[in-house]
Amino acid sequence: MTADIVTDALTMAWFRRQPAAGLMHHSDRGSQYASDAFQDKLKKYGMTCSMSRKGNCWDNAPTESWFNSFKNERFHGVRYATHAEMKAASFEYIEIFYNRKRQHSTLGYSSPIQYLDRWISEQNQDEWAA
Repeated sequence: MTADIVTDALTMAWFRRQPAAGLMHHSDRGSQYASDAFQDKLKKYGMTCSMSRKGNCWDNAPTESWFNSFKNERFHGVRYATHAEMKAASFEYIEIFYNRKRQHSTLGYSSPIQYLDRWISEQNQDEWAA
């Protein structure tokens, strides 16, 4: 993995959501995340860098759990004929199924999109109350 890949992914994510300054980006201690290019991009977007503690696998447990679901629910035992087919299957899993339909016990048995929408609504209600 290179710094270009994660820097480009960060840029795409930022343009999609444009979060307020102060958002925390958590990663492991990979060289791509520690690179000057990636750290500069975090600063440009007003994001705070958070990295796992050295040698502590528990810091990334939620991410590792997600990759386990991704591999087991979409890819285990499947051979794709082309790279494009694999990319399409990945997109469908993440954007259509996982984020919009898959219920998560840690999110009160709602999907990530439902959880995010509810959270945003609650933030807006707090602003109206103030």
